Amino acid sequence: MKVPIVNTSPYPSPQYATPGAAGMDLYAHIPESVVLNPLQRCLVPTGLYIELPVGFEAQIRPRSGLAIKHGIGVVNSPGTVDADYRGEIKVVVVNLSDTPFVLNPGERIAQMVVSTHVRVEWNEVEELSKTERGAGGFGSTGK
Repeated sequence: MKVPIVNTSPYPSPQYATPGAAGMDLYAHIPESVVLNPLQRCLVPTGLYIELPVGFEAQIRPRSGLAIKHGIGVVNSPGTVDADYRGEIKVVVVNLSDTPFVLNPGERIAQMVVSTHVRVEWNEVEELSKTERGAGGFGSTGK
């Protein structure tokens, strides 16, 4: 599927690193390095604008390497880019570690996964069907 993209950054447009990859890296399009102190968050522009077809969304997710090595995550993970959004893709990055982290221009800050979704129409009823699980949640099915 070909998706229109405008890339105003000097960094590569999102691409799959391997044939089996689901996500594509997004780069920080910032003019200079930014220090993210512990528990600090910032909105990081990417310089990317996309035009997804109706029925698709782009999910913005953390990069596992940044998470395990530096405690860097995406606050609203996954962030959703809707098909009708035409603004710049920006990522809300947070430092969950106990040490400052330097975010440099061109650094890979998140990954983007494009997927399909369906729209539902609610059918209001008085009662739902019974299942073996029922209302059990939050660990009710075991470890």
